Amino acid sequence: MSIEVVERFGSRESTEGDSPSIDLLLIIRGSDDDVAVKVAALNNTPLVYDGLVRQSAHVKQIGPALWEGSVRYGKRQKEPETGESSYQFETSGGTQHITQSLGTTRYAPEGQTAPDFKGAIGATADSVEGVDITVPQYSFSETHYLPTEVVTGGFKAALFALTGRVNASAFRGFQPGEVLFLGASGAKRGEEDWEITFRFAASPNVTGLTVGDITGIAKSGWQYMWVRYEDTEDENAHRLVKRPVSVYVETVYYSGDFSLLGI
Repeated sequence: MSIEVVERFGSRESTEGDSPSIDLLLIIRGSDDDVAVKVAALNNTPLVYDGLVRQSAHVKQIGPALWEGSVRYGKRQKEPETGESSYQFETSGGTQHITQSLGTTRYAPEGQTAPDFKGAIGATADSVEGVDITVPQYSFSETHYLPTEVVTGGFKAALFALTGRVNASAFRGFQPGEVLFLGASGAKRGEEDWEITFRFAASPNVTGLTVGDITGIAKSGWQYMWVRYEDTEDENAHRLVKRPVSVYVETVYYSGDFSLLGI
């Protein structure tokens, strides 16, 4: 038995404005197969109606081999053109292991003095255990539509070489050393251009840090800082304690020229 599709009364209700739409309302007879009914609804309605494109189809069975259906038409989504860009960002919490606190409150039994570890966290006789904390993270990405002639083998090699490097000069409002390039992914759109997404993470440069009695420490966003501890006598508590005696700021990422990204 063939499937019959007819437009029902009240069809073609439309909305004008920034988000125009038109709904074609249908009566569909001749099958209990919902997939066949949806296919029939699509086959019997135009792809474009009154300048709007077909976006969705809905069917609902109301009796044996009898269905109500609707097909919605809406504004065609504009494809990004060559040279256009889009931007996304995200703030989230990451985990970092630290061995120094920002401040310490000490307690001890009456008549005794709690040893002063100068901010060392979880200090024992043999080590400083530290603690895992949640720290803010900022990541962002940019999608660019680049002409085919720009995305050469040399350009792809430059993206590869810059992955895992930090910005040598100011970039997107961030100071040198604050942005880490996480890499890029791309796909060709026809013969005209490439859609390429560039991913980054940012961490602020800091100055004036203090660790124990050590002051004036400066650290770039993606440098790694660690602390060396030694046994030192706490004259007030009359005990040997672990205290920070030196701080090391290590450069663990090469810097790169982000202008080679071409964005």
